[in-house]
Amino acid sequence: MRTWQVERRRRTQHLIELGGLVVKAGIVDLTGDDRAMIYGALLWMAEKLQSDERDKALALWAAKGNQALGITEHQPIT
Repeated sequence: MRTWQVERRRRTQHLIELGGLVVKAGIVDLTGDDRAMIYGALLWMAEKLQSDERDKALALWAAKGNQALGITEHQPIT
């Protein structure tokens, strides 16, 4: 298999996993699958991460995610 094919499959798997997190969090159902609303929420998150509230937001979101996933220490999902 060519290198570009491997990279494309890896990227595709990554995107599928990210989409799965959106579904798992209940965002799709809670927004009625409104793509503009979901995208707006993601843009709001990006703005938070570019603000002086970045560290607070990261800590809060990591704690909530770890709790939901049953993780006792922060571990990036791989």
